[in-house]
Amino acid sequence: MIPGAARRRVEWRRVDGILLLDKPVGLSSNQALQQVRRLYRAAKAGHTGSLDPLASGVLPLCFGQATKVAGLLLDSDKTYRASLALGSRTTTGDREGAVVETRPVPPLEEEAVRAVLEGFVGERQQIPPMYSALKRDGEALYALARRGVEVERIPRRIRILGVALESLEDGRLEFEVTCSTGTYVRTLGEEVAEALGTCGYLEALRRTEVGAFAGRRVHPFAELERLAPDEQALDALLLPVDAGLDTLPSVRLAIDEAVRFRHGQPVGLSAAMPAALTAGTQLRIYDAAGVFIGLGTLDRTRSSIDPLRLISTTAVSNDVVDARA
Repeated sequence: MIPGAARRRVEWRRVDGILLLDKPVGLSSNQALQQVRRLYRAAKAGHTGSLDPLASGVLPLCFGQATKVAGLLLDSDKTYRASLALGSRTTTGDREGAVVETRPVPPLEEEAVRAVLEGFVGERQQIPPMYSALKRDGEALYALARRGVEVERIPRRIRILGVALESLEDGRLEFEVTCSTGTYVRTLGEEVAEALGTCGYLEALRRTEVGAFAGRRVHPFAELERLAPDEQALDALLLPVDAGLDTLPSVRLAIDEAVRFRHGQPVGLSAAMPAALTAGTQLRIYDAAGVFIGLGTLDRTRSSIDPLRLISTTAVSNDVVDARA
């Protein structure tokens, strides 16, 4: 942070867009969000997809109107690079916990390890760890765990799209995994160690990609702090509000249709929607000039759009299909 920034009264301003932060180790997702929010003086902000303080990497931050679509970004698949220490198990599944078990590490060959990792690809059930932010009766599980209380957790269905060995040496292995939202890589690391005939915990974890923003550049704190005196330069780092919604079909409305939509009224389309789109499909909605104005859903007749979320920005997207053409 800029020296003294935390002590000054902030004059908040309207900021709309998405920043891909390279979160450092040691900060919670909310702490990182608040620091960046102050640098931007953003009146409204939120993050998508929490990262533990232990983890670093891609953390999408939503400002202003982008907070209205943040919920949709939570479902993106994510890619991590994990470093797994073999031979010890900790209370938390990572290096911050106390060691509660040690086991010898058997001789491991790379091909055998790759085969074990590939066995995790696909859908599976995973029990969330006690040291997680999930809540029971309004209290986070990690708070219960710190008091020595363990409660039953409902298994959740996750999907491992791919997992690959990166390195193996001195009782440590690094692997890269692409997985569905809701996957606990700490738990996966423990499961991998067990499958290798030992136990283990995560020494390090880095999120390298969030599916909705794959290939986009991420920005470390050092860059943001360097640019902080120039808010125009900071704003230039922001992605448009609709940047992470590329998987949703898009519709461009005529001028009169856009006016009705902006007033929260259903819009009857004069052109038929593509046959592949079914009733209830969520759509990105743009006005005649290509300005993103919100999200809508295709009604049961597939001939009109019901407003779902209204957006007030001036950002223009190049990825717009005119449904009236």
